[in-house]
Amino acid sequence: MILDGSDPASVRTAAQALRRGELLGLPTETVYGLGADADNDAAVARIFVAKGRPSNHPLIVHVADAADIDHYACEVPDFARRLLQACWPGPLTVILPRRAGVGTAAAGGQDSIGLRCPSHPVAHALLRLARDLGVCGVAAPSANQFGRVSPTTAAHVQGEFGEGLLILDGGPCEVGIESTIVDCTRGVPVLLRPGRISRQQIEAACGESLRDQDALPDAAPRASGTLEAHYAPRAKLRLMDGALLQTALEVLGPEFDGGRATIAVYARRPLRSPLSKVLYRRMPDDAEAAARELFAALRAFDAQGANLIWVEQPPQGPQWEGVRDRLQRAAAS
Repeated sequence: MILDGSDPASVRTAAQALRRGELLGLPTETVYGLGADADNDAAVARIFVAKGRPSNHPLIVHVADAADIDHYACEVPDFARRLLQACWPGPLTVILPRRAGVGTAAAGGQDSIGLRCPSHPVAHALLRLARDLGVCGVAAPSANQFGRVSPTTAAHVQGEFGEGLLILDGGPCEVGIESTIVDCTRGVPVLLRPGRISRQQIEAACGESLRDQDALPDAAPRASGTLEAHYAPRAKLRLMDGALLQTALEVLGPEFDGGRATIAVYARRPLRSPLSKVLYRRMPDDAEAAARELFAALRAFDAQGANLIWVEQPPQGPQWEGVRDRLQRAAAS
């Protein structure tokens, strides 16, 4: 069932469902999540079952504001507090040392926990009301089957889990890709997953250089969405530079009739002679716009019956890092 997130009564119904230990589809500015009370291990276990997600793969816990951090974290380094002050609420997740006895199932067996305060007004209202009912945080991975394309509308969520799931509709997601994840457990900020918030913004907020996890000898904590293969459509996705993509289409030739293969193309450059049997969609030139529509575009190609998706490599600029990351992981599946 889909409820209107702009209706306060719907938000209350959703918060009460969380309090009862039920699952909930909820909007954030990044993607829609499949949520449960983060301190109710039985409810969190149902998230793993519904998604087909390994139980040792941790979930991000969403909180109403920074005042809730101390419920879950036993230590918050100064650089992490500066980062949170600059970027919360927003599409940023921080990994912090976990307080014993809380968020156990959501943490996937680790002594660290990922926390985020979303900026979406419906999510924010839900989290505040849920906290009033005794739900301190909501564990919420993306509301899709594990490893597949994340949802950016309430309809996407219903398509994944059916009408039996209560879903709070907050409209299409503004950001469109998952949050930036920064590990704050190793004395310095370490980037685990890129997103809308850039390296430069993180460093300016922290006052410290941002490290890549491969540059540090200590093992990074496991985090959501960091598997090599992830975010995959049903169709096989291949990344190509623009010239190679055009050449591949020319090799097919005008006589190409598809046969058993339906090819979809997602590219910034206009093709000189798009073939009638090829599905074509233009990727925006702006990185934020491309991120916003990326998962919806991949889902649309799946819905149109594509079994091959050829995507033009995004530019190398830092603003494209999040889109590049999602596409590289989708292509690895």
